[in-house]
Amino acid sequence: MYLDAASKAKETIVMEIDASVLRKTPEVYEKWKDWQPSQISHHGRMCCEIAREWLTSQDFSESGGSSLQTGPRWLRQRFNWGASSFPIYWCEAVRKKTLDCGALAAFAHEVFTARGVKSYRIQLVQKFSQVATNQWTSSWNESDGLPLRWIDKDLIYHEGCAIAVGEREVKVWDASAGWWINANSGNGYGSLTAIRLSASDVGATFDWETHRLVSNQWQKIS
Repeated sequence: MYLDAASKAKETIVMEIDASVLRKTPEVYEKWKDWQPSQISHHGRMCCEIAREWLTSQDFSESGGSSLQTGPRWLRQRFNWGASSFPIYWCEAVRKKTLDCGALAAFAHEVFTARGVKSYRIQLVQKFSQVATNQWTSSWNESDGLPLRWIDKDLIYHEGCAIAVGEREVKVWDASAGWWINANSGNGYGSLTAIRLSASDVGATFDWETHRLVSNQWQKIS
């Protein structure tokens, strides 16, 4: 009887171990896998059309004749990074003092497109620290202590845009920070863990430094 009991106990342990092995670890982008890039809405009236024209005219003025591929740093100088409420319309967005990463990325995408530069929307997951994300939760929270949807422990959801710099080569602009993102950011504070490039050409491939990106698919960056 003792041997039978021991044998059954061993079988139970093996089954539990097997179950834990089979249980799939969630991807770092799991929480945001179905999210789409933020969009700025249009009223279909002149109020929004004038706002869009102001944005591109302002960019022309600020660029000062520099390369068409120069990042529009003036956006970050004019708009603070902070919470935005969606939907947001063009005629509202240009009057805001504070915009979130999605709205700033949409502005940058519009600016590059108006310059005649091929631009794509980018979604990112970055790793910071629990201390940093707790601080953001505290300062951004507008829902009575509930967790922010763009934060998951030490991970955050972020948006940017990419521009074509070759036939199938891109570089990625972070409109909230005002700089080009390094594709090989390591594993430290602020490191990139996943990316998705949105394009009308489904399944198209793009080279971003040492990474091969497949359009409309989340990909882990290691």
